[in-house]
Amino acid sequence: MKRREFLTAAAGIGLSGAMAVGESTADDKRKPAAKKTPQPETQKTDVPVIDAHAHMFHRSRGNWKEMDRRLVEAADKLGIDQLCCSILTPKKPATAKGFVECNRWMADCMKRFPGRVLGYCYVNPTHAKESLEDIRRCVEGRGFMGVKLYNEHLATDKALFPIVELAIELRVPILQHAGHMHFFLKSQPNISDGSHIAELARRYPEAMLICAHVGGGGDWEWQIKSLRNAPSVYLDTSGSIIDEGMVEMCVDVLGADRVLFACDNSMTAGMGKFIGAELSAADRLKLQGLNMQKILNKREQS
Repeated sequence: MKRREFLTAAAGIGLSGAMAVGESTADDKRKPAAKKTPQPETQKTDVPVIDAHAHMFHRSRGNWKEMDRRLVEAADKLGIDQLCCSILTPKKPATAKGFVECNRWMADCMKRFPGRVLGYCYVNPTHAKESLEDIRRCVEGRGFMGVKLYNEHLATDKALFPIVELAIELRVPILQHAGHMHFFLKSQPNISDGSHIAELARRYPEAMLICAHVGGGGDWEWQIKSLRNAPSVYLDTSGSIIDEGMVEMCVDVLGADRVLFACDNSMTAGMGKFIGAELSAADRLKLQGLNMQKILNKREQS
């Protein structure tokens, strides 16, 4: 079934702008699901709507299956065709056993939601052998579409180099957790920012690197500017911060070809700032799906 009405109203979803999907409220349990708001014919398009950054839920949570279902239902209500997802370990740094388990669960999610949920293979480069083995297993054997890296290492660390080289070989993107903070994060001492990802891109210009969640926290204006001279790096629009002008600045500074629509599970925030952004019709189509589809097609062409 095709859902092409990308500008479907977000009202009635039962999620706050920054709320992770799956967190139900008392009102959610009492109220019937809101109906989709019909949209004008001019808002329909054949370009798929692809959320470039999302997460299914770790099975240490008792209601993980319900939370997975609610995420896909939220995507349905918002008109999102596909969710590019990973599952992360609750504790970092991830052990090899931990991320291999997460990726096995991610493969199961792809089977439960065929064609709707696409998989990133999450790994910790500290465990080089296991990371490389699982990336190849997930991409070649399970049909995963990319690699997810978190904050175990800076993007400039040589531990990432074999992973980037394998991603280039397999023609899949790497989604790198990132943020430019105003203070030191004890919980994330190795968080990368745009400058680290830009440096990695200079070493590997053929890699498809995605800088995660410009609206995830910290100085998003600095983050955008740090990628100006890294033409091979993409930036996703996700994060619960919804400052006015954020999406427009991404496009103005980097160009529409390098920006990807994403929510990172802040569904109404992610959709709202995209709907509210002042973009040309052509640029809007690039962000909503054309750019990510080109990335996905690289693997299919291999």
